Amino acid sequence: MFDVEMFITKANRVHMKKLVLDTCIAFLGRTISQSEFRVKNGSSYVKDELYYRLNVRPNKNMTASTFWETFIHKLVFDNECLIVQSDDGDLLLADDFQHIEYAVYEDVFVNVTVKDYTFQRSFKQNEVIHLRYRNEKLTPLIDSLFTDYGDLFGRILNSQKRKNQIRGTVDMDMLAAKSPQHQAKLQEFIDNMYKAVGEKDVAIIPQQPGFKYEEKSNGGKTGQSVDEINKVTNGFFNQVAMALGIPTSLVYGEMADVEKQTKNYMLFTVKPLLKKLADEANVKFFEKDEYLAGQKIDIKCISYQSIFDLATSIDKLISSSAFTGNEIRQEVGYDPSDDPKLDKHYITKNYAEMSHDEGGEKQNDNEH
Repeated sequence: MFDVEMFITKANRVHMKKLVLDTCIAFLGRTISQSEFRVKNGSSYVKDELYYRLNVRPNKNMTASTFWETFIHKLVFDNECLIVQSDDGDLLLADDFQHIEYAVYEDVFVNVTVKDYTFQRSFKQNEVIHLRYRNEKLTPLIDSLFTDYGDLFGRILNSQKRKNQIRGTVDMDMLAAKSPQHQAKLQEFIDNMYKAVGEKDVAIIPQQPGFKYEEKSNGGKTGQSVDEINKVTNGFFNQVAMALGIPTSLVYGEMADVEKQTKNYMLFTVKPLLKKLADEANVKFFEKDEYLAGQKIDIKCISYQSIFDLATSIDKLISSSAFTGNEIRQEVGYDPSDDPKLDKHYITKNYAEMSHDEGGEKQNDNEH
């Protein structure tokens, strides 16, 4: 055998892992970024400096939507995220930090770095917003999963490439090819031939004395189809989406049972994450007495129900006398109305006001 290079290259499969992670994390980040962080004071909502920071401009360089998308990406990918507040009130996402944990004292964060700036001071736990995504890091799980899927993906990809591969053979004069000069000519001939076939639409390969090139096609043999490659990619995608709690049908854009899938996604993935963020924000922005007095951060997530479905649900809740109009308004995120009629209970589909007499309850005679 001659020491001749055959241009064997290894497929790079890192793009599959990055594509799946970015797709799933970005999907979750876009959902969270559409939420409204409302500042509640008693029974009413106020729009103050904190509201502006959380919903419009957290810092000088980021809008709120970009800020929370980046927050989710750091939280899921790194399993934890740290938000610190600068001296002028800006909310900053830490790119790197060192977490010193204690058993009975407050944890301390040191070497907090935002972009290229490292704070020289330390931050206590009550001065920052610090969240962990889950008990264990998700990255080792995805890495081990990708090892198996990536190897399978590479094997099927290489098999598919070989299926319709154009192969060539070179016959040579054995007596002439033994000399180093002829071996160098042979290597140069193969290099030029490979370059011409790969780069040109029409490649003319001249015949050389002692060298004979013949092209052979392998297209007639069966092999793995492109569908097999897609199945492996989708399999890895489904596993990562399941680990993040995202229904794959939503990411794929499937329309079947989209409302049920969206409801499960909002109920079991988005709302628990928003609850965790709201609890952390309430602890850091309000004292215990303020919170017990009714001051808190209330996060309103996006509605997945249509106006018609929402109106139908409200109609049933009010007509059954289970809730008043103002109770419904507060539940869906609006301030209570000053109209006294919205503080009364109604029954029947005609919204007749309930009245009380000595014999019990009866409906008004003027229901319409």
